Amino acid sequence: MAKKITHNIKLNIPAGKGTPAPPVGPALGQAGINMMEFLKKFNEQTAPQMGFVMPVEITVFEDRSYAFKIKQPLTTELIKRAAGIGKGAANAKMDKAGVLTSDQLREVAKLKMADLNTEDEEMAMRIVAGAARSMGVRVEG
Repeated sequence: MAKKITHNIKLNIPAGKGTPAPPVGPALGQAGINMMEFLKKFNEQTAPQMGFVMPVEITVFEDRSYAFKIKQPLTTELIKRAAGIGKGAANAKMDKAGVLTSDQLREVAKLKMADLNTEDEEMAMRIVAGAARSMGVRVEG
């Protein structure tokens, strides 16, 4: 028989730098998870992606055991890295923060494909292009 799920927690934690500080600590403590054990496992698994913010989904079961799934880095982080910018535009309609070529857009879409709700590369590129536009990053090509 399957274990009963008591909590589903979604967090965005910097890769390799997870700490028990808020929002991680309170969310895990409320669910009854051994915080340091989780953070040690998370930091070990995400160390190669240092510099990215990683979305993680934690499923907590009735007996306080848990399972977690680390997704690909945030789309905005991948776009910023590809465009070579520090942050998006304050006013995306008026200001432009950077430029993303179609090749760079394809690379980001391929990385995020596992987390998107499509298997079509062109559709994934359109999703990523929409995120880029909302950040004030112009897509060329």
